[in-house]
Amino acid sequence: MSYETDQRIKNYLDTNQLSREQLCRSVLALDKRFSDVRPRHPRGGRDGGRDIEAIYRNDHIAFGAVGFVNQANDSADQKKTINRKFNEDLNSALSADKKPEVFVFYTNINLTIGEKDQLIEKAKTRGMIHCEIMDRERIRISLDTPDGFSIRFQHLNIPLSEEEQASFFAKWGDDIQSVISTGFQKVENTLNRILFFQEASSTLSHLTLSIELNQKYTAEDIGHFRLFCSLYLKEPKNKILSILFGRTDRSNRMREDIAADFTEQKSGIKYGIGGGQWEQIIDIEDEDQDYEEEKYTKVGSSSSIGMDYVEFIPIQYSKDSLIRNPDGLTLRDIDEAMLFPFCNKTLAEKIKAIHIYSNGYKIKELGPSDIEIDLTEFGPEIPVDFSEDELKDPWVRVLPAGGYSSFNIEFFDETPKRMFMPKQTENSLEERKS
Repeated sequence: MSYETDQRIKNYLDTNQLSREQLCRSVLALDKRFSDVRPRHPRGGRDGGRDIEAIYRNDHIAFGAVGFVNQANDSADQKKTINRKFNEDLNSALSADKKPEVFVFYTNINLTIGEKDQLIEKAKTRGMIHCEIMDRERIRISLDTPDGFSIRFQHLNIPLSEEEQASFFAKWGDDIQSVISTGFQKVENTLNRILFFQEASSTLSHLTLSIELNQKYTAEDIGHFRLFCSLYLKEPKNKILSILFGRTDRSNRMREDIAADFTEQKSGIKYGIGGGQWEQIIDIEDEDQDYEEEKYTKVGSSSSIGMDYVEFIPIQYSKDSLIRNPDGLTLRDIDEAMLFPFCNKTLAEKIKAIHIYSNGYKIKELGPSDIEIDLTEFGPEIPVDFSEDELKDPWVRVLPAGGYSSFNIEFFDETPKRMFMPKQTENSLEERKS
């Protein structure tokens, strides 16, 4: 293969100056001493003796010139031509506004060691701190290595032998696979982000916060529980500044349409669960409104049967109905919102993780290292009644680890994960036509 490479360098690129320069630039880029390797004229043209520009050892300006001849045969006349070309390119390079300190000369003529030393000495007497002569043999050596196989194939159209393929993929196989995987992953991530922001303009059908416990508990282990969350928007949307939602035991605790006294129900998650949701409304156009006196307005309640075994406890804000409400929130509205979960202490001690969902997306996941419990005395002002006995298990805040005061939803930092992909509608009519 070395013979074929040598022959192709001699004459395969005759009259094709652009490909010659691209080949030499690629070979120079293989040399780790050179960085920022770039062409002066990517499409060819007059270049003032510097076909290639680069930085040598991260500090010195380097120019590269290409001196190929057609039908190279290493004759004395061709060597005289190359010697003359070297002098012309060196003079042109030194006339540049920013004079180089390093000069690299490429030729498809094979030169002896003495001939190369003469050219190098000539460059140093003109002020170069370093000079490289890349004759045909040195170019061939670079191309006949695993690093140069792709350059050789691209510019000289020399295919890889089986042995060369084995050595090439042994060195670069993992990197190539990584580049391919990373490229596809970037495209997929971009498409997922575009899809999310397109769907984020939809009405907020629900916002669900689900706490995952550190093990599966019996209902008796949980007993009385209360779990709530306040969410404050970055700015009021449709007069809504914040929402409050949560669940607790006793299914009728927050039901106003049921006359039964909830205190007559048994306490504990096993015997029933009640839920509620509220909105804090602010009319910024009302100059007489006293924001400090703002109270939550109840916008929904629920009741459900109890649980015998508990691994997850979800709470939800939802105004979804058969008819879409144009005055509600959208998914995009909760961007940069602040979340403040709080619950009873014995429940907080069992929390392993928090999962937040909305409109078919997983908005955020908080693991054990992301959460800490604030045991500071805390009495939230929420419109729900609890007995003195229940409040003996005190309220505590669930806070972000690291001393932060709230969990933040940041669509700029994270793209929410779509929990399922829609099915493609089948079209049996097309099959009938065929």
